[in-house]
Amino acid sequence: MSATVVMLWLANIVLDTFGQLSFKAAAAGADLGEGLARWKAMARRPWIWSGIACYVGEFLVWLAFLSLVPLSEGVLLGSINIVAVMIAGRLLFAEKLSPMRTFGILLIAAGVAVVGIGG
Repeated sequence: MSATVVMLWLANIVLDTFGQLSFKAAAAGADLGEGLARWKAMARRPWIWSGIACYVGEFLVWLAFLSLVPLSEGVLLGSINIVAVMIAGRLLFAEKLSPMRTFGILLIAAGVAVVGIGG
């Protein structure tokens, strides 16, 4: 893989992970109320807008990435985002990682490594 492809891939991982974490932070909290009031409260939080901005950036980076790699390879390499989000969720939100989830993370990481090495 060229340096440009690697940089776009890493940017995609960072933007997707930060976007997911921003949405989680915007939605977290019992003080938000319920129903429409909850949605209004989330819309006032900067985290929701940070997440949206990350997703817009990720969309652009993903398009650039896919213009340089075959779709089948790009989608498989993009699945590492699942691993990054799960690990960040564990570290930042104390979410549980069961043995099966940990095994799944290892399988995904191994699959991405195989695709990356083979590409």
